[in-house]
Amino acid sequence: MSYAWTDWPAEVLATLRRGTVIPAHPLALDANRKLDTRRQKALSRYYIDAGAGGLAVGVHTTQFAIRETGLYEPVLKLAMEQATGWTKRPLVMVAGLVGKTAQARREAEIARGLGYHAGLLSLAAMKGVSEDEIVAHCRSVAEVMPLVGFYLQPAVGGIHLPPSFWRRFAEIENLVAIKMAPFNRYRTLDVIRGVVMAGAQDRVTLYTGNDDHIVLDLVTPFVVRHAGKETTVRIKGGLLGHWSVWVAGVVRLLERLQKAVAAGPIAPELLALDSMVTDCNAAFFDVANDFHGCIAGCHEVLRRQGLLEGTWCLDPKEGLSPGQMQEIDRVLASYPELNDDLFVRENLERWLS
Repeated sequence: MSYAWTDWPAEVLATLRRGTVIPAHPLALDANRKLDTRRQKALSRYYIDAGAGGLAVGVHTTQFAIRETGLYEPVLKLAMEQATGWTKRPLVMVAGLVGKTAQARREAEIARGLGYHAGLLSLAAMKGVSEDEIVAHCRSVAEVMPLVGFYLQPAVGGIHLPPSFWRRFAEIENLVAIKMAPFNRYRTLDVIRGVVMAGAQDRVTLYTGNDDHIVLDLVTPFVVRHAGKETTVRIKGGLLGHWSVWVAGVVRLLERLQKAVAAGPIAPELLALDSMVTDCNAAFFDVANDFHGCIAGCHEVLRRQGLLEGTWCLDPKEGLSPGQMQEIDRVLASYPELNDDLFVRENLERWLS
């Protein structure tokens, strides 16, 4: 029997629709590159106490390689235990789904069995197949659980998907949201156009994954003219690797942006935040080296706060790039108002207990 988003608790659906902060959950490893359960739990507790409205686990920031190391289910389970045991507040729980149809369905069954609400469906494994085959794949996985679409940037394995795909994808009734992360304005607009062409703008909530353009994504009215009608849609929240750090500040930022959008017009000082946040992201995501150190960069910020012991990734070849540490030093010094170091310092011992 399928599980639909209409089966969700009302509070969970309301949180997603309103727009919230959903950190892409990192993987805590020890010096032997083994799962550090204590710190993995601490990360989830940090995000919850910082005010995040959900967690995305088993996604790119968690490292896709958790599948090959047998960590997919254990890591999803740890996060769900914290989401249900550390707080009474309902959280939107999203599990990353990858691979061809059989694997993606199997992961969806694991996630659903653990209590996750939706699966963030990566299509990287469908490279080279037809649009019809990709749509059939998505429909098959949506039979197992609700989907959050995922436009992953090509630099880290994503594939180009035209508006025609996004229209057909948005027609899937068990699609509840789309995370747009192509890091490309044209392709972001392709997604929005496709959703409007499908008439799905009220059912499919848009989330930014464009870590290079977070603030402007969240304050821009997107206008689509289709079939003689003009439709304005908004990106409501974010599901981001960049939002795995400084989360207490991120929660405040999203609330500020949402209030500004409701009040209008947007003040210049708010628009100016876009370049500041993007500058930080360039350092954390290692843009100078084509994103090679994007996961380790986020780890480094968390390490400095004491949440992680080191920057280790499952792949020993993955780590900070030459010059990346200096770039992180620079943005930490340049934008102290964006960090949440004090909040972490005051709560770290409790989260690690």
